[in-house]
Amino acid sequence: MPGGRLTQQERQQIGLGLADGLAYAEIARRLDRPTSTVTREVMRNGGPASYRADLAHRATERRTQRRKPSTATPRGPQTAPQPFGRDPEAVRTYEELFTTVQMASGMPQMMARVMACLTLTDSGSLTAAELAQRLQVSPASISKAVAFLDEQGMIRRERDERRRERYIVDDDIWYQAMMASARSTAKMMETARQGVTVLVPGTPAATRLENVARFLDYVSEAIGRAAEQARDILHTKPDDTPTP
Repeated sequence: MPGGRLTQQERQQIGLGLADGLAYAEIARRLDRPTSTVTREVMRNGGPASYRADLAHRATERRTQRRKPSTATPRGPQTAPQPFGRDPEAVRTYEELFTTVQMASGMPQMMARVMACLTLTDSGSLTAAELAQRLQVSPASISKAVAFLDEQGMIRRERDERRRERYIVDDDIWYQAMMASARSTAKMMETARQGVTVLVPGTPAATRLENVARFLDYVSEAIGRAAEQARDILHTKPDDTPTP
């Protein structure tokens, strides 16, 4: 039943697949489910290292029970109209997947939700009130999330004509993220190289660190070079922009 909710047996199969080291796509294939369904299920319930089928099933039941009183009058992004003839449910599902993948890379949940919401908005720009309404969370949650993203250089702030502060996903965000990754890798490389001297060059541990340093040096340089070469891609505009 690919379109229905996951059963307890399916969750047990997910748990067994994770224990066997299977990729999400392989687990999904065995269940005849979309990969996004398995990915979202795992990340909602502790991630691959902490996923427990019985706990995940009980947590889902509790979430379903909490949502029941409001099913007659759903709110938020689930029912928001979509431009360009997009399927609202498909957009909502994809936004959850986008959020889940960012969480898997280490971004906190609320920050990942805000980032996904901004990135998947055609304008790439929303106010705090618009974000709170779309995500159905408190303004305080939005404030904390945008402060984190702003500090990381992933969004920027502007005042619109009504003096409202807007949060904007800049076209260079992914370039900046890649360059930050390159700098972080280079820092790790420098640290590994310092260890070679401490552990005495030529010893097994020092040789291991030297190999790590050379590997990270290559990766850091490759990431930075590739990001520079591909930066213009982020500013590419579609030749024919559809009209809503």
